Amino acid sequence: MKNVEIYTDGACKGNPGPGGWGTILRYGGHEKELSGGEASTTNNRMELMAVIEGLKALKEPCNVTLTSDSQYVCNGINKGWAAKWKKSNWIKSDKSKAKNIELWDELLSLLEKHNVKIIWVRGHNGHPENERCDRLAVSQAEKFL
Repeated sequence: MKNVEIYTDGACKGNPGPGGWGTILRYGGHEKELSGGEASTTNNRMELMAVIEGLKALKEPCNVTLTSDSQYVCNGINKGWAAKWKKSNWIKSDKSKAKNIELWDELLSLLEKHNVKIIWVRGHNGHPENERCDRLAVSQAEKFL
């Protein structure tokens, strides 16, 4: 399997508000930037969309190192929260309904196709790819202002 790096970030002007996401895919010496946005969304939805769109861009199963500054996404996957929510009919341990169910469901399906290692980085802390993804996400969100 190919070894691919994916970097992601989401942004929202207000929460909810106009939002955007940015993703960088790196394989060998090649890079691809993807981005998009929505007129009314939340930061967590944009963080999830960045990861989903990055994984959807892969044409075959890959070994993926995914780097995100979203504890929501990283913990949801690494700590198995999202898988537990799905198994419990999208009810969290505090008995409340999980949010962003359709995005989590899509992400869980995509994770089954690839071997994904998730790395959390602190946002706005000088990580070059995270900063680039943030600029992509913010520029998409600003299109709706």
